[in-house]
Amino acid sequence: MEGTSLLIWGMLFGAIGLGFFTYGKKQKAVVPLLIGISLFIFPYFISNVYILVIVGIILVAVPYFVRI
Repeated sequence: MEGTSLLIWGMLFGAIGLGFFTYGKKQKAVVPLLIGISLFIFPYFISNVYILVIVGIILVAVPYFVRI
C-alpha cells in the first residue's frame, strides 16, 4: 500500500510542480520556476510517505512566503 501512496502523492506534487513551472516560465519568476522543478524531482529520492508529504507541502508553501 505504501508504494501506491508514494505514486499518488508523487503524481500530485508533480502536477502542482507543473503549474509552478509554467507560471514561473511565463512570468519569468525564478522562485516558482525552481520550486516547480524541485517538485518534479524530489519524489524520486524520498521513500517514506510522511516525509514526502511534509517536504511537498513545505515546497508548495515556499513561493507564498519568498517573493523575489
